[in-house]
Amino acid sequence: MLLAFVPLFFAVATYASFTLQRVREANARSLGRAIAGHVAEARARRSPLELSSLLDSEIGSEGVEAIAVYGPDGKPIARAGEPSVVQKLGATIDPKREAVYEIESSHGRALAVAMPDDRGAVIAVLRADDHAARAAPLVRFVGLYTGLVALLLLVMAYFALTRLIVRPLDELSMAAQRVASGARRLEVPSRGPRELIELGSSFRTMTEKLISDEAALRRKVDEVERATIKLAEARDRLVRSEKLASVGRLAAGLAHEIGNPLAALMGLQDLLLAGGLEAAEQRDFLQRMRKETERIHRILRDLLQFARPGQTTDGGENAPGDVETAVHDTLSLVLPQRAVQEIELRTEIAPELPKVTLGREQLVQVVLNLVLNAADACGPGGRVVLRARQAADGVRVEVEDNGPGVPPELTERLFEPFVTTKEVGRGTGLGLAVCRGLIEAAGGSIALDDGHSGGARFVIELPAAP
Repeated sequence: MLLAFVPLFFAVATYASFTLQRVREANARSLGRAIAGHVAEARARRSPLELSSLLDSEIGSEGVEAIAVYGPDGKPIARAGEPSVVQKLGATIDPKREAVYEIESSHGRALAVAMPDDRGAVIAVLRADDHAARAAPLVRFVGLYTGLVALLLLVMAYFALTRLIVRPLDELSMAAQRVASGARRLEVPSRGPRELIELGSSFRTMTEKLISDEAALRRKVDEVERATIKLAEARDRLVRSEKLASVGRLAAGLAHEIGNPLAALMGLQDLLLAGGLEAAEQRDFLQRMRKETERIHRILRDLLQFARPGQTTDGGENAPGDVETAVHDTLSLVLPQRAVQEIELRTEIAPELPKVTLGREQLVQVVLNLVLNAADACGPGGRVVLRARQAADGVRVEVEDNGPGVPPELTERLFEPFVTTKEVGRGTGLGLAVCRGLIEAAGGSIALDDGHSGGARFVIELPAAP
């Protein structure tokens, strides 16, 4: 509205002022001609004195402020009016040139109209009203009219835009909010500009597509939840089956390991009961029976140790253990054995290792079990390396051999009870299971290094004692 009506208002005001000025000049020119013609006619019949009287009588009528009569030579013959204005008319003029020009009088702006005739020229000075003052009412009227028209257009535009654009947009926004609150359908306005109707139709199509996708996603989520429940049930069944399988293997291994010494005990007892044996033979049979009994006792002790890995033999809690001391104690136990004397046993122990959460007795049991297993795996002429170094959170112990390694089919079950790579009768299969139980009870871990080739490497990581 401002860009349209403000320039229009100033254009109308300027044009009105200019038009009034031109009209005033045209009226002054016409009046000047009439006065000049009247004076010229009177000059032909009157004397100069009578002419001066006539000029004086004309002063003041129709806004005439001064009149001057010039001869053919351009010099004044008679002049009348306000002296200051008469002096501004000049001592000589061009009697043959018609002209209209402005001069300043005591009353303000005036127009001097010079009209030539056969005897010279006549100049009439006419008071000119202020055209700006005359134009002011018209300009105010034009401004008022422009303002009213602009206000009317503004009100009409407001109601038109509100009805045609704003209200449909509000309805569309409220419909979108209802959909966001849970409504299943977008009710779009059916009136308004074509663009808004098409926009509402696009919103409705998009909403229906989103609702359809949401329903499909909900169905997928339900399917995934049902599948998750089925997988959890299958996992539980698998865990139960694995537990039963472990119990079965445990029972089978226990029956096999205990069955052999029991059979030997029963046979020896039958021989003793049959009698007829010499004292030396009876003593030999009793010693064999004691060995078989100790074998059964050792199996049961390992089994109990596997079931209760966190306790010592006397039932007390473990004290922090020293890895370096445990390694030396282990070496003192294994070096006298013939199987270890036939291999190369090398140790790499870092100095000033921190104490760990596993007790000394359990440390010796774990390291002893791993070293003996490595010696049995590599055989005479083999090599076993025992390393111990400080790790980020504790101590890392490695037992490495250059034997045949662990078969791939036993890798996953290597730490289960009664799983062994030794021949029947040479091992119970409880050693690694007991080691894992002891280490995990102390907050550590034991694993077979899959990246090692040319034998087997067992890695133990134990946290430092607080």
